Amino acid sequence: MTLKPLEADKRMDVRDILEGLENYKSPVRPWHWREERDVKHKHGDFDYYEASKPLKQSVPLPGSRGFGYIDPQPDCVITTEIASGRFEDDIRRMRMAAWNGADHIMVIRTAGQSHIDSLLEGTTQGIGGIPVTRKQCRATRRALDLIEEEVGRPINYHSYVSGVAGPDIAVMFHEEGVSGVHQDPQYNVLYRNINMLRSFVDACESKAIIADGGMLQIDGAHNANATAMEAWKVMPELIVQHAINTAFSLGCGIKAENIALSTVPPTAPPAPCMRLDLPYAVALRDLFKNFKMRAQQNTKFMESETREATVTHTLNMVISRLTSVDVQSTITPDEGRNVPWHYFNINATNTARQALDGMDGMRQMVKIDREGPLGDRVRELKERAVLFLEEILYVGGYFEAVEQGFFVDNAEYPERKGDGIAREIEGGIGANALYLRDDDYFAPVSVHYGNNNLPEGVEHATDVIGGDTFEDPSKVKFIDELDETDNVNVRLEEKKLYYDHTNIVRPEVEFMADGYIVVTLQLPCAKRYAEVAALEIGKRMQLSECEVIHSQVMHPAEGTYIEMKGKVNFDIDLNELEMPEVKENLSEKEIRDAIHAEPMTIVAGTIGEDEHSVGLKETLDIKHGGIEAFGIKYHYLGTSVPVEKLVDAAIETNADAILASTIISHNNIHYDNMRKLANVCVEKGVRDKLILVSGGTQVNSEQAIEAGMDVGFGRGSKGIDVASFLVKRRRQMQEEGILD
Repeated sequence: MTLKPLEADKRMDVRDILEGLENYKSPVRPWHWREERDVKHKHGDFDYYEASKPLKQSVPLPGSRGFGYIDPQPDCVITTEIASGRFEDDIRRMRMAAWNGADHIMVIRTAGQSHIDSLLEGTTQGIGGIPVTRKQCRATRRALDLIEEEVGRPINYHSYVSGVAGPDIAVMFHEEGVSGVHQDPQYNVLYRNINMLRSFVDACESKAIIADGGMLQIDGAHNANATAMEAWKVMPELIVQHAINTAFSLGCGIKAENIALSTVPPTAPPAPCMRLDLPYAVALRDLFKNFKMRAQQNTKFMESETREATVTHTLNMVISRLTSVDVQSTITPDEGRNVPWHYFNINATNTARQALDGMDGMRQMVKIDREGPLGDRVRELKERAVLFLEEILYVGGYFEAVEQGFFVDNAEYPERKGDGIAREIEGGIGANALYLRDDDYFAPVSVHYGNNNLPEGVEHATDVIGGDTFEDPSKVKFIDELDETDNVNVRLEEKKLYYDHTNIVRPEVEFMADGYIVVTLQLPCAKRYAEVAALEIGKRMQLSECEVIHSQVMHPAEGTYIEMKGKVNFDIDLNELEMPEVKENLSEKEIRDAIHAEPMTIVAGTIGEDEHSVGLKETLDIKHGGIEAFGIKYHYLGTSVPVEKLVDAAIETNADAILASTIISHNNIHYDNMRKLANVCVEKGVRDKLILVSGGTQVNSEQAIEAGMDVGFGRGSKGIDVASFLVKRRRQMQEEGILD
């Protein structure tokens, strides 16, 4: 079935994309670089030297009004990263992004999928991303076929080839026309705790398939400085990680021009980021001049202030321009809120376009001074990286180095803090899953890594089966839906009114007609009053799920800026507000004395399918001022911990409390998991003996208590806050006779 071209004045109907999808086949889609990059372009009165072929249809930058609505397109590929959880809404956002200059659509995979040892099917809703399935990939690629025709530029479609199902996903991506992938076995090992032997063997097969498909491969080394507490000290390690994956990828057959380093500046303001980050970028260009560079903002330093994130993003792109980046990724400026909204994807894309256009030709006028401090620092970073690699070889290789905790150590090599991520060679997800091939091993596939012993008289391996799925797409099996209730058809039926009648609209920020609006308020009072006043405004507007999503002090007494869901046109008398009681912490000495007199043990973990850990570790570890500093003992169970396991561990260790971290909050999954935790404690008869504490960037204490917790800690909470509450709550339970 051939779909009609999109019309600029009509909204895309996702139902059209899904109709006849089982018969749609995208051709293999090798990575596409922007065209006409090395020629001078003229737009209005201006010449551009670092631009590319203009779009057929686009939305010019707001500032173009003063220049005749010109819309020059930078020379590098621009990425937008999308992860709403529902691919049908992602597709609409992709269309918006493409009109605003994005030509690399990166879809974030749902949390926890890296631990699933098979392909997923259907179109269930994701958490922290979308389930990467054949139907999702095929529908997205089909939509992008229409979108790229509409804007007049090929669109690169990208997702993850990692996890224990990496080779399976690589095959599916090849079949479905995906053109860009993340593939780095070190990512599996360090950040997903997948067995390192399994990860590297799987990567061999995956990379062979990536090479055959002409896909751009992006590594995952940047995760080290997004994970390390002191990110600016891991630059030598980052260089080594890039070196390992590029060399490994070349050995697996990927061409150098299809290998990209995922580079992330290690710092952000108020650190002197240009002085720290530019030498690192220059060192990478020197050492990896035959490869591509994909620049991305460091999410570690993002807060809920979108302006701050945008400024950092722009400073990052000064480095991108000076070092000729090939792919400019645009992390949405609300990444610190963990809420992926349509207009923030567009804002990030426009920030890149605006900054890169504004710096066009800068390298003709500005040169990097290698004779001064920059050159000295570049040389020093290279030397440290070489020494790091030499020590890896000295101890026996990469696997032994990982087992000894070489990586993500918060000290600048050759110094060590001893806090690196250590994995066991025989441990992790998928351990003991490797088997030696028989001497006569034969696989009837067209793309394969390693020895393939062809039977006598067979010239091509796939001749014996009449061609594999790469050669005969009709052999690809399409599975539509497996879940009767959680699938795109059910979700579309719920929103049928808005698809059938495009004249009927409802505000939205994430999903079709989700009803959300965002209101900005300036209130002439202190932050704690302003936040409560904003919620009162939301109540009077009769908004449900009213939340303050950002608050910023203008002055301790004169004013606070608020962003919240809602809109209002009336005043709030602060004196009439019922303010919550201010909860003062106990002193450090009082907490320590209480713990010394009566020791306390807790168990902690990130619950559900949530794999975030940095915030919880900061709350726990003594070196970050966590509860351990007050003498509280803890058992850390890691990430993606089932609720039942957390409760069982508390029972087995005779713990006093459970600390449950939950960052991902799509569809209030964090509160659902809190309710489940409380209910399991009740079922096991220990609820009245345990203090239940939840924490995360989107956690509201009142809602956490409603969900069954004793307390909830949100953004900015510290170890002393948690320690003080634990001591106070235990005293209260003793006074009430709950505890002896």
